[in-house]
Amino acid sequence: MSMSADHLANQFLVAMPGMVDPNFAGSLIYLFEHTERGAMGLVVNRPTEVDLETLFEKIELKLEIAPSLKQPVYFGGPVQIERGFVLHETEPGTSYSSSLIIPGGLTMTASKDVLEAVSIGSGPKHFLMTLGYAGWGAGQLEEEITHNGWMNVPLAREQMSDIIFKTPFSQRYERAISHLGFDLSDLSGEVGHA
Repeated sequence: MSMSADHLANQFLVAMPGMVDPNFAGSLIYLFEHTERGAMGLVVNRPTEVDLETLFEKIELKLEIAPSLKQPVYFGGPVQIERGFVLHETEPGTSYSSSLIIPGGLTMTASKDVLEAVSIGSGPKHFLMTLGYAGWGAGQLEEEITHNGWMNVPLAREQMSDIIFKTPFSQRYERAISHLGFDLSDLSGEVGHA
């Protein structure tokens, strides 16, 4: 069976109840890259103590947009936690210097110009800012899925955007799971026992 190069990109990963890694227990991840070399994604339901105002001050940008000031910066994952990653809707005609446009999905930008645009009100209307990302080596994610660490949830772009940008962070995990057609309480942390 040949695997397509980006077969789980633009999908959610939901941490299963048996997930023991404290970095990921209860996490909902948007996967923006998945190839034979590995996978990368951003945790979208773990706000940190830092808000955008604080972060913008740190990088010497003045954030003029009042509603965004208190928006939290999220823990995107344990890799490169000093780096910022911005997940946002793909906007035709707009380009930033370091963006990955996920086919059929969202855009992940890791350059300061997107934040500069946000600070003056010309940036993406909906975005989520994280520090760090989640990464897996070649074959690692597939193995963790096989061992019931994760379940992937493919959704239409509108549904994804709705969960990431419009649903309160504390409800995103459940909302993603609800699209699978069963309740989390039906899943036990035990593997292979009904």
